[in-house]
Amino acid sequence: MNGKAALLAAALVLVVGAAEGADYSAGDIQIGNPWARATPRGAQVAAGYLTVINNGSAADRLLGGSTPVASRFEIHSMVVEDGVAKMRPVEGGVEIKPRETVELKPGSFHAMLIGLNQPLQPGQRVAGTLVFEHAGTVAIEFTVVPIGQDAPAGAHHSDH
Repeated sequence: MNGKAALLAAALVLVVGAAEGADYSAGDIQIGNPWARATPRGAQVAAGYLTVINNGSAADRLLGGSTPVASRFEIHSMVVEDGVAKMRPVEGGVEIKPRETVELKPGSFHAMLIGLNQPLQPGQRVAGTLVFEHAGTVAIEFTVVPIGQDAPAGAHHSDH
């Protein structure tokens, strides 16, 4: 490989790597690493996780979403009251302040997929849509990981 070809190859690796770090975007909003855990047969709910980065100068809100594998898609929070973990829908959505990152992760904010019409299988990619107050609608895909796994192998975690 000559010098020019090597430089071109290196540039392509950098571009592809950068694209993988910010999986989806709409305006100033970037969505990274959407994932969900596999579900046992007969399960009616699943949880989805992802990272939202607001690169803009104005706040936005993640209001909800949809997926063809569930009848409802809600944003929930988990709180511990008197030693008991409780999930509750987030009224009005989750605010993503300017230049901040919000992680939807186990034990915190997460997407609830309610009324599953099929089990989620490891390795499956599940289509979904996120709805933001200002950025609008963003099509994403959740990567389904095995039960008990915390995130897909090689997942990018933001330090913003």
